[in-house]
Amino acid sequence: MTSLRRAPVLAGKRPTAAPGGRLRVRFAANAALAVIGLCFVLPLAWLLLASVDPHAGYETRWPQSPSFANFAAVLTPGLLFQPLMNSFVLSAGTAVVNLAVAVLAAYPLSRYQSRFNKPFLYAILFGTSLPVTAIMVPVYGLFVQLQLLDSMPATVFFMATTTLPMAIWMTKNFMDSVPLELEEAAWMDGASGLATLRRIVVPLMSQGLGVVFIFVFIQAWGNFFVPFILLLSSSKQPAAVSVFSFFGQHGAIAYGELAAFSILYSVPVLILYTVVARGSGSAFALSGAMKG
Repeated sequence: MTSLRRAPVLAGKRPTAAPGGRLRVRFAANAALAVIGLCFVLPLAWLLLASVDPHAGYETRWPQSPSFANFAAVLTPGLLFQPLMNSFVLSAGTAVVNLAVAVLAAYPLSRYQSRFNKPFLYAILFGTSLPVTAIMVPVYGLFVQLQLLDSMPATVFFMATTTLPMAIWMTKNFMDSVPLELEEAAWMDGASGLATLRRIVVPLMSQGLGVVFIFVFIQAWGNFFVPFILLLSSSKQPAAVSVFSFFGQHGAIAYGELAAFSILYSVPVLILYTVVARGSGSAFALSGAMKG
């Protein structure tokens, strides 16, 4: 009798799939990515085409007589410039307040070890899970009692509280990457803790602060619910709220003007992202201070 023996399998080598199988898997993956990309491209294509179409509708089509009439219709102080200025004031104010508070809150969490650090961080993280719509009723009552309705500074501080938990988490993670030895060297030279934070830590984590600023700014820029509830005057409404002026009664919608307004509404955020991204190239220029 003869016994069948298995061919020895070389160590470290695995049976490879057939070339045809790899091609099918790659084709399926590329097809899925193409479908996902198409879901993002079609709305952008409608936005660009409808903005130059005087007779734009909800369907995506090539304009028969392209023109910039929709942009001319929305380029007015009351419809575009004032709402954009209000959005910039609210978003920039919210981002500045968040950065100032997040840096001061993240510094002891990053530099001083305590058994209360982790529970405190989890409590902060829990604050991000609270929906704004669930707390707007008591907040509105508080604003009424304190006579803060239709106040831009009060709205800025409340909007800052809604994004502050995530800003603290992000700032702490960036601050953990700054070497503690640099601060100790500054302390040896007689620098105070606040001076060390301002002159050593903050410049080293400027790229991270730029990321936090962009995150908070975009969150505030697209915030509709809070300004809609707390700001009553139409002259103080941001662009995220004034966009509803293009939705008329009985379902009438100015699609072309809405598309043009949406493009102009997104330009400031794109410019801010580009400026911060270009300026962050030398953000960690001091990171080699520990070498040698």
